[in-house]
Amino acid sequence: MDLGINGKKAIVCASSKGLGKASAMALAREGVDVWICARHREALERTADEIAAAGGGKVQALVADVTTGQGRDQLLAACPEPDILVNNAGGPPPGDFRDWDQQDWFDAINANMFSAIDMIRRCLDGMTGRGFGRIVNITSVAVKMPVSVLGLSNGARAGLTGFVSGIAREPAQHNVTINNLLPGYVATDRMWSVLESNAQASGLDQAAHRESFFSKIGARRPGDPDEFGAVCAFLCSQQAAYITAQNILMDGGLYPGTF
Repeated sequence: MDLGINGKKAIVCASSKGLGKASAMALAREGVDVWICARHREALERTADEIAAAGGGKVQALVADVTTGQGRDQLLAACPEPDILVNNAGGPPPGDFRDWDQQDWFDAINANMFSAIDMIRRCLDGMTGRGFGRIVNITSVAVKMPVSVLGLSNGARAGLTGFVSGIAREPAQHNVTINNLLPGYVATDRMWSVLESNAQASGLDQAAHRESFFSKIGARRPGDPDEFGAVCAFLCSQQAAYITAQNILMDGGLYPGTF
C-alpha cells in the first residue's frame, strides 16, 4: 500500500534506538524525509547510517535532548515546518513510589508529558495552516493497564493522554490528526529492563519469569520494533485521515479489557 506521504517531512523524537528508531525507519521507507535526534552521538549516527542504507527519504541527525527547551529549539530550527511529528522520550526508571521525591516526579512529567505537549504547541498551527499534519505520541499500554513498578511513567503518560483528548478533535477538519500509540512489551532495551525489574521485585528467576510473562500475552511473544514502526507509519498516512483522538494499543493481546 502506498501511504501517500512520499516527500513529507517528519520529526521523530528520541530516535536513535527502540521504538523511535523503528518509527523513523518505517517513515523513511515510505519516502518521508526524517529528522532524528538523541542525546548520544554514536548511537544516533549509527541509526542515521542504517536509515540511509535502507533507502527512501533523506535522514538528518541532530544531537539534541527533546526533554529540554534547547533541544526542541534545535529540532524546529532544523525542520521548521514538519508535516509529521512523532513524540517520544525515554521512560523514567522503575521503582517503588515511596522512594520518589518531588524532583523525580517533575523529571518524569517533563520527559513524558510536557515535552510532547510543547512540541505539539509549536507544530500544530503550522500543520493546520498547511492542511496536513500527523502527530503520533508514543505512550504505553500502562495508560490502560498500569504497571506497579512504573508509577512515574503511569502518571506522566496518563496526563499526556488526557491533554491530547482535549485538543485532538478540532484540528481534524484541517486534515491534522493526533493519536497516541500504546506499545505493550515490544523487544527493546527498555522492555527487557522492565521485565528484569519485575523479576527482581518478585524474587523470580529471570528466564522463568520471561516464560511465564509471555504466556499471558495472546501472541505469546514480545512485539517486534518493525511491527510497531509500521503501525506508526500507517497512522501518519493519507489513509488514516479519519483516525484521530485515539489510543491505539499494540500489545499482542496483553490488555484484557473490552474497551
